Amino acid sequence: MVVRVVLLCACLLLATSPARSANQNRCVIDDIQQEVCLPQPAQRIIALSPGATELLYAAGAGNQIVAAVSFSDFPEAAKALPRIGAYDRFDMEAILAIQPDLIIAWKEGNPREQVAQLRALGLPVYHGDQRNFEDIAGTIQRLGVLAGTEAIANQEAERFLTRIRKLRAQYARAEPVRTFYQVWVNPLMTANANHFIGHAISLCGGANIFGDLQRLTPRISKEAVLAANPEVIIAGGMGEDDPGWLDDWRAYSNLNAVRSDNLFFVPPSTLQRPSPRLLDGITLLCKHLDTARERR
Repeated sequence: MVVRVVLLCACLLLATSPARSANQNRCVIDDIQQEVCLPQPAQRIIALSPGATELLYAAGAGNQIVAAVSFSDFPEAAKALPRIGAYDRFDMEAILAIQPDLIIAWKEGNPREQVAQLRALGLPVYHGDQRNFEDIAGTIQRLGVLAGTEAIANQEAERFLTRIRKLRAQYARAEPVRTFYQVWVNPLMTANANHFIGHAISLCGGANIFGDLQRLTPRISKEAVLAANPEVIIAGGMGEDDPGWLDDWRAYSNLNAVRSDNLFFVPPSTLQRPSPRLLDGITLLCKHLDTARERR
């Protein structure tokens, strides 16, 4: 009953909002090719993924975020944001009570039915689906348009792409290293070549052993990893300082990665979120692959 009342109030609020002329709108096309228009810069933004939270701060819109999902922990100010649930199940009643004027959704991770319900209520929803470095920079710029912080957003997007270009040039002729990246443990998951993690591996001269799989984050078997016999295993782990997943692989002494002691940890928030901090993760990833090359 409480949820129905809140939904009704939200609908009435939207229905009675004053009309604005079209030339005042701030419009962008999001990552599902949907136009998102606001009558004025967003002042009450909700981020439905930790990555979206970081992208908003990068775009200069941190002060306009009014709520986020759990694990939105960067930058430091994000830790104090009110929570509206987790990325895979958020609290609709809490979202509506906050009365946001913009919601940043994660296409691949948020529950589709909940996001569709938010849109059906007339709330502006920007869908993010960053597959590569250019997508990340473009999202920062578009969020800057919606938040009215274009100058900061454009500067950050260019800084990010400049660093990417330098890293790309640095490793353009690096010897390939057959690499397995572990996204999760149970079920065992990795990233294909089209995922931004896959692009990071490629940039560093890595050859992603599961790059040809169709799904962005495919589930695989331990037997498939053993059969592919990677030279390097990179794991994110369940925490920023928890390389425990690598210990499981040490039991397989016949693996090339184990024989060469090429089992490396990268803090997951630096390589598994599509934000400018990806530069930190890529830099560390590249160093690990350089170490593997030196051990040949």
